[in-house]
Amino acid sequence: MPEYRLLDTDEADAPGDEFEEIDVEDTEADTIARQRDREFSEFRKRIKNTEQFKVEDSVFDDATYAALYKLVQDDHIVAFGGPISTGKEANVYTALGDEDTEVAVKVYRINASDFTDMRGYLDGDPRFRGIGSDKKKVVLAWVRKEYANLMRARKAGVLVPDPIAVERNVLVMEYLGTEEGRGKRLSEVNLENPETAYEVVREYMRRLHDAGLVHGDLSEYNLIVHGDEIYVIDLGQAVTVHHPNAEEFLDRDCENVTAFFGRQGHDVTADELKAYILDQDEDEAVAEEF
Repeated sequence: MPEYRLLDTDEADAPGDEFEEIDVEDTEADTIARQRDREFSEFRKRIKNTEQFKVEDSVFDDATYAALYKLVQDDHIVAFGGPISTGKEANVYTALGDEDTEVAVKVYRINASDFTDMRGYLDGDPRFRGIGSDKKKVVLAWVRKEYANLMRARKAGVLVPDPIAVERNVLVMEYLGTEEGRGKRLSEVNLENPETAYEVVREYMRRLHDAGLVHGDLSEYNLIVHGDEIYVIDLGQAVTVHHPNAEEFLDRDCENVTAFFGRQGHDVTADELKAYILDQDEDEAVAEEF
């Protein structure tokens, strides 16, 4: 029966230290795409024609191919594998990374999706002032936000995929899976000890909050069981505790998490979870709502 575990924590920066602005201007990938020398053009053609990495022009622009090309040049990617998942905003692929380690490559679409929903998580985050409505800048901000949030979460002692590299709209990170396939979502496994799993998840939520972050979309669908551990994924939308909607997002996370574990037979409430995260008595947390 898995006991799960918690990472030892480094001393996390105080909330507010995460407010350094993130650059969303053109990267080297954009320069490579504009130059389009023979080597890059050959790489682009080879990737487009690879069955495992089949994409359409309407999904990835030249600069996306250039971002992949740059990551290959920098040895973050050695060879591409197959798709792990496809979504409205991004596709995720396996790849071989440095030292023959398997990695996940998350490629956010720029041209083929509506990113209106992203604005609710970016607007109000002091790291992303002045992004405006430029679709490319919104996507680039989102990818850099996910990378920064993963770094911050790991420093706070939360098990998340190890972020390896980011280039334009492409994020390379640790692959959570085995030869049998990707790690299973919490919704896909039979929990033998839901009480212990819940204790780990609530501690993760508290550590994130102490480090100045609220996940914002936490549920059984972005909690992954990998080996005997629980990992948190999809931190692209995570906001700082200073975001105007941070408390609303935290309340939603608490409702989602306790609803799931309630269905597993563990009697917990959203108020109890929120009180634990905020290190308050439950009565105090409830009183703040009135």
